[in-house]
Amino acid sequence: MELPKRFTLCFGDGIGPEITQSVLKILEASGVPLSYDIIEVGEKLYRRGITSGIDDSSWEVLLKNRFFLKAPITTPQGGGYKSLNVTIRKTLGLFANIRPCQAYAPFVKTRHPQMDLIIIRENEEDLYAGIEYRQTPDVYQCLKLITRSGSEKIIRFAYEFARQRGRKRISCFTKDNIMKLTDGLFHQLFDSIGQEYPELQKDHYIIDIGAARLADSPERFDVIVTLNLYGDIISDIAAQIAGSVGLAGSANVGSHGSMYEAVHGSAPDIAGQNRANPSGLLMAAVFMLNDMGWSQYATLIENAWKKTIEDGIHTPDIKGEMTRKMVSTTEMTQAIIDRLGEEPQQLPTSRPSTHSQSLRDFSNLVQSSCSENRPCEINDGPIRECVGVDVFIYEPTSQAHQIAARMLPILNDLGYELVMISNRGVKVWPHGRLETHCVDHWRCRLMKKNKQNAIRLGQLLESLENHGWDIIKTENLYHYDGKPGYSLGQGQ
Repeated sequence: MELPKRFTLCFGDGIGPEITQSVLKILEASGVPLSYDIIEVGEKLYRRGITSGIDDSSWEVLLKNRFFLKAPITTPQGGGYKSLNVTIRKTLGLFANIRPCQAYAPFVKTRHPQMDLIIIRENEEDLYAGIEYRQTPDVYQCLKLITRSGSEKIIRFAYEFARQRGRKRISCFTKDNIMKLTDGLFHQLFDSIGQEYPELQKDHYIIDIGAARLADSPERFDVIVTLNLYGDIISDIAAQIAGSVGLAGSANVGSHGSMYEAVHGSAPDIAGQNRANPSGLLMAAVFMLNDMGWSQYATLIENAWKKTIEDGIHTPDIKGEMTRKMVSTTEMTQAIIDRLGEEPQQLPTSRPSTHSQSLRDFSNLVQSSCSENRPCEINDGPIRECVGVDVFIYEPTSQAHQIAARMLPILNDLGYELVMISNRGVKVWPHGRLETHCVDHWRCRLMKKNKQNAIRLGQLLESLENHGWDIIKTENLYHYDGKPGYSLGQGQ
């Protein structure tokens, strides 16, 4: 199959246009036979009332070209605007985010000169679903969504990536001591899938101590796989302690395309000052060239960039003891171009990729082996049985015992029993504590006393509303093969 020679380009916001021009000049000077289509996304579209930050015509270009080099964009604060990065990743199914974090000591100051790790972050789920509600005057909600299929894809991708790249260890970061169902699923799949990769060392960290150890001793890590939010946070930490967030590029890959971007944001505070570091977006472009089959050009550019760093030609963000000349964005660009064809003397020399598969082809193979793409039997899966419902109510004036006293008589004739009331996740009835701070948002757990005699949930909710209860939302409680598919209240 003929390799694609065209990509989609976005100049972005803030420092985006400056660093994009820099990267284009370096690509052109390298001689790589590429062309591109420019799309306008981001802040300008937000300001025109397009809350997604992208219009239909741009989607058509992205789907046609498949490869997308995106400069950082600005998402306006407030007003319901959605992150364009998240929208593109999820819409195109770019489920894997790959962020290498490598030290360039001694030329870029770092306390961790041996650091060389890769963070693989799930890209479509978690709190980044962006499903939020204001449920009462006092309570706001954001839903954390984790799926078995999504977790399996990213975990298998991470294992295969580690194997293909010759890495020795893979670490999983979760918070499953608290979120036992969602993060617990991720950890469980990491362990079970890991049995297929006996040659790799494996370990698991709770995210807080994992992040602490990453910040203190990053050289102990090789490949890290984690959920969306944790991955976003720790990849910025890792990039910064490696030397600068401004040096890091990343790739977002899936079956329907790939997006390459710098880790850093649009930095509007220095926009137009000709002082931004183009390295992050340039390293993202190197990622893209390798995936397009142009590894010889990727190597040419990366070695020239390393030689520039080694020669002490630095932008202000990485100025240090090894800086011989502090330069502007345009001067940094020219310095890299001047060194095309040269190789670093102390930093590791880059060589053309020996990997036969692009990251997108690689992701296709991973997805084909995952359960969501396997045909399901009609009766496949656990037995699912509804055993009750959590009813969330708005009640600003009552206490837990008063709510229970009003609700219990109603439930007696409906086939349900009230087993718990919680507030912000903490059980406050029965046997609650006066010290617990409560707000106007209450969860009442109603369990069926008898499966045959309990009325339907719709009738139950109608009866509660007829008795004056202000119902915010409900969550059905299910057993799967007889095991609860819901968590206990804290203290229950």
